[in-house]
Amino acid sequence: MLTLKLTAKGEAGKVLSLEAPSRFVYAPNYWQWFAHHKNHGILRNEIRDCETQLDLIKYLGLDVFSRNIYCKQDEYWFGGLCEEYFDGVEAVESLSLENGDKITTREYHCKSGKLSEELRYVFKESTVVQKKFLITDYSEQADLLEQFVASRHWRYNPSKYEAINQKAGETGIVIAGEFFSPLKMLHLVMNPVQTVYFLLEQPEFAKRLLDLHEKAQLNLVNQCVSRGVKVIMSMDNLDTMFHPPSFVEEYSASFYEKASRLCHEYGAKFFIHACGSQRDNLQLISSYDVDGLEGVAFPPLGDIELDEAMKLTSDKFIITGGISAMETRDLKSREAVFSYVEELFRKMAPYKNRFIFSASCNTSIDTSWDTIRHFRDAWLSFSYKY
Repeated sequence: MLTLKLTAKGEAGKVLSLEAPSRFVYAPNYWQWFAHHKNHGILRNEIRDCETQLDLIKYLGLDVFSRNIYCKQDEYWFGGLCEEYFDGVEAVESLSLENGDKITTREYHCKSGKLSEELRYVFKESTVVQKKFLITDYSEQADLLEQFVASRHWRYNPSKYEAINQKAGETGIVIAGEFFSPLKMLHLVMNPVQTVYFLLEQPEFAKRLLDLHEKAQLNLVNQCVSRGVKVIMSMDNLDTMFHPPSFVEEYSASFYEKASRLCHEYGAKFFIHACGSQRDNLQLISSYDVDGLEGVAFPPLGDIELDEAMKLTSDKFIITGGISAMETRDLKSREAVFSYVEELFRKMAPYKNRFIFSASCNTSIDTSWDTIRHFRDAWLSFSYKY
């Protein structure tokens, strides 16, 4: 199939096309921070009129390169453009309140029994946590687990994507963060630790499930990119603690390579959400034709500096990041923020065409509004200098 050329506009679009932008692109992630401050009634007066994270980004005059401007922050960690559905399994969801927190219970009625999971939205911290995993004993629940994975599919809703694109504007790039690798699938249904035991104890059964999930996810990738989505992201929390190189090669490589190939056939880009340590995986991930990582963490939260990460990957590999929870917590003054940003931009100047300045993962809820403005002002001051 003919490979199409990416046509995304704006400064972020130049980076996606590996062209040097006129300035550093700055696309922070305020999803949790904004929801927390709005829901708790503590937004500063000057941004009280902002109804969404996108409103805040526009108010600050920043770039949009986001996979969560359309997500419902109190429901799940990602998703919102695609509908999950099942063949032969009935899915039932119920909501309740517990000490001010929203509890979401999902039951899956399979032919041979029932599976259930529970999510808690912790209102005090404005975050979703897993209260009960779908699989608590993979040996006893093997048949149910296979029925669940085999019957699950996704349907892309182009009208939702078009609507959020219109709100983002011509220069905003909306990422479809709807995907997760076969390995991440196991993390989500039984937790990362149990996944390791499962893969080692039941490798053939695990491989069958991983293949089923990969096939369903690749179908969704095709639905999205064949109908105009320009950037997709696999929400894997890629970290060598639970994604060591040997696991990536055996359980994720096929999905990453095939998803990247599909994206490129339609002129789209394929990213992976990163979290934690990346050093040992960087060259491997780059070799699969993956276009980039979102949120590469640097010391002390990660294990590699951003400019070093650039040197370990191909000259087509894009990295976002530069602000971690450590900076928003420890850099107290305007002067400290300005000094940090100037030094970072100086180091990243040779890689300006494949770097997006952003939060390494998210913006902590205890970040002050003054700190957010200091980073915006520092970006404006040094964006064209390097």
